[in-house]
Amino acid sequence: MLGKRLQDLREKAGLSYERAGRALDVTHATIRRMEKAEVGLKLPYVEKLLRTYGVTDPEEVEGFLSLAREANKPGWWHRFRDVLPEWFNTFVSLEGEANLIRAYEPHYVPGLLQTEDYARAVMCAGMPHAADAETERNVALRMERQALLTRPNPPMLWVVMDETVLRRPIGGPEVMREQITRLIEAATMPNIRLQIMPFDAGPHPAMYGPFHIFRFPIQELPDIAYTETLVSGSYFDQRDDVSAFLEALDRMCAQAAPAQTTQAILSGIRKEI
Repeated sequence: MLGKRLQDLREKAGLSYERAGRALDVTHATIRRMEKAEVGLKLPYVEKLLRTYGVTDPEEVEGFLSLAREANKPGWWHRFRDVLPEWFNTFVSLEGEANLIRAYEPHYVPGLLQTEDYARAVMCAGMPHAADAETERNVALRMERQALLTRPNPPMLWVVMDETVLRRPIGGPEVMREQITRLIEAATMPNIRLQIMPFDAGPHPAMYGPFHIFRFPIQELPDIAYTETLVSGSYFDQRDDVSAFLEALDRMCAQAAPAQTTQAILSGIRKEI
């Protein structure tokens, strides 16, 4: 949010990255990275930039600096930095700030809805060479992330899952029954909407892989889409890119089974395990 505001102020002042950089005696790349929130915001730099951009009201300057101090504080997940990849840091931060999280998942239950045993089985399969202690740290991180769903003013979580997710045995029958029970309970929560994409629905717009879309309560922040590979994650905030993800997900929501039928579908699958 602060990076976006700095960008807006610079553009309104008619200054290029290079001219803003000269005001701080830094390169234009540093200004660009500040605006993209790729580096921490040094308070002296922020204050000088605000003056350069014509922001002179002391209260407005101090308000901006207060937000910068807050933004520079490590998140709760900082204590998991021994197992948290740098590229996933951003995901956890976005997840915690969003007021709407939409996702498509064709492979496994999303992390925010996993039981501990299911999460452990997924971790063991995905990181077969990890030490037990590392696996347990990752499971603990995943469980702690779920607290945002029951906090005051929680985000809305809207997930479309392929039927494959529920049919793939992970951790054995008991683990799967427990996981599906967890999903049935989650489907009753007012801030969670689950939809199942059944096999017989045929092809759909997102068969290439999973993704998330984050929306925020702050007008300056655009929607952000996220995709992941085995070794990295990619974030998209350009309007055309995000629109492609949104359109695909909207079409899938129309094609998937209605959310009102999710509990019945899950109960039926649980009986078969």
